Amino acid sequence: MSSFTQGSYPPVLQDAEKERLVQVVKDWTVAHGLTVRPPPAIAGNDTEGILATSAPVTLFPSPFPKSCFEEAKAIQTTYNELYALISQDEEFLTEMVKEVAGGDEFIANLWNVHLRVKKEGYVQNLALGLFRSDYMVHQDDASLQIKQVEFNTIASSFGGLSTQTSLLHKHLAQHEYPLLSSSSSVSAATNLDLPSNDSAAGLAAGLRAAFDAYGPSTLGYPTCVLFLTQSGERNVFDQRHLEYALSSPGTNKVPVFRLPFSDILTHTTLASTPTRQLLYTLPSNPSLIFEVAVVYLRAGYGPGDYPSQEAWEARYQIERSNAVCCPTVLTQLAGMKKVQQVLATPEESNTNSVPSALARFMPPTSEKTQGLLKTFTNIYPLDTSSSGLHARSLATSPTQCQKYVMKPQREGGGNNFYRSAIPEQLAKIPEEHWNSFILMEIIEPPALANSILRNGKVEVGGVICELGVYGTCLWDQNSGEIKFNEEAGYLLRTKGDKSEEGGVAAGYGCMDSVALV
Repeated sequence: MSSFTQGSYPPVLQDAEKERLVQVVKDWTVAHGLTVRPPPAIAGNDTEGILATSAPVTLFPSPFPKSCFEEAKAIQTTYNELYALISQDEEFLTEMVKEVAGGDEFIANLWNVHLRVKKEGYVQNLALGLFRSDYMVHQDDASLQIKQVEFNTIASSFGGLSTQTSLLHKHLAQHEYPLLSSSSSVSAATNLDLPSNDSAAGLAAGLRAAFDAYGPSTLGYPTCVLFLTQSGERNVFDQRHLEYALSSPGTNKVPVFRLPFSDILTHTTLASTPTRQLLYTLPSNPSLIFEVAVVYLRAGYGPGDYPSQEAWEARYQIERSNAVCCPTVLTQLAGMKKVQQVLATPEESNTNSVPSALARFMPPTSEKTQGLLKTFTNIYPLDTSSSGLHARSLATSPTQCQKYVMKPQREGGGNNFYRSAIPEQLAKIPEEHWNSFILMEIIEPPALANSILRNGKVEVGGVICELGVYGTCLWDQNSGEIKFNEEAGYLLRTKGDKSEEGGVAAGYGCMDSVALV
């Protein structure tokens, strides 16, 4: 990989070449929906929501080790299976919630939603996961390995834009890179191994599998898929690509509607039947009522989506309904960073190489288990166990903390604390709440360079890449039967090498695609 990143790749652009390439990228992205709503600073008084702008994107695909890419894709269905099993294990999740809920009101409230529904009885056994497992390449001497950053179980975004990014870079490699002036640059930029990426179609296939499994309405209503979104969603086009893929030519029509999370109680009701079907009244035509077969949450993953008790009642209504939830509350909780930490960390009394929590779900000697273990990095609790006390000493040391990131139980960018910010943050938190966080060793990726187009301006320099692999899984919470389990494409996010966070929607990273090396 190092030979590929030295010398002529990525090409050094002359001013005129940069100007042409930027204009091509701007036009292509808008023409093909590789776009976002502009931030308020750019949108100004766009009260009608008519503006769109190019999503932040690299001008060239980034080199990525082929062996690491193939390993990440191959292990995804095993990860799907693992998290389906975790979602079914209420006893295990109870222990995980107990560990963090004292210092995390959001997690406690989510758990309370589950307990309320459990008390009256769940009516839907099926659960759907549209997952994404995120990795970085760790360089250890001469070897390159993928190490898991996190596993996302709710609102795993950018599957729609990722497909378009791969198509953009293929277009540039075919039509634009050959026009560069340097012969070595032309050779490097046109002989690229650019894998196909059907993430939008793959994720849509998971939604369709759940929709089909739900079956026709017993009440005589047409059935639909309901996307629950955030108000003022800037990443709307990413979500639209999934919607359009559900109704692509040659497939049976699947009605899809978008509903702000804050409007759930206004436009949905539960049927007065033992199975509590979720009914959606179309706001534009209240005479039309649909039975919701699948609820796909692109909101509800953070405290900001629950400003009042009414919002929690809305989540309760969804959870207790007969709709197939993506995700259920239990599946969302399975994505806690605490779960990731416990899966990767051996218990103090465990002398085996396989953490006992992982062995709870996977046979210790199986090939699947060994494949999972290879992707784990060093993660520690911040509790009062011996491992936790050791981690606390690392986290509070001004020198040792430079190797770590501290994470709360949150999804989305901008929530983590890096290096010297760790002891500063811990000083603000009562020690009895430290166990609501986990401490992860920072993954050290190989040095790369690229050019990022963001808000019309080009940023050139060192970059860090994070690979996400999507997976779709439909299972029965009662019987454990897995009815659908597929790997569903990939996402490559890239950020400047001085940036700690990588979330594109949060304004830190950008869209990218892989050039296999």
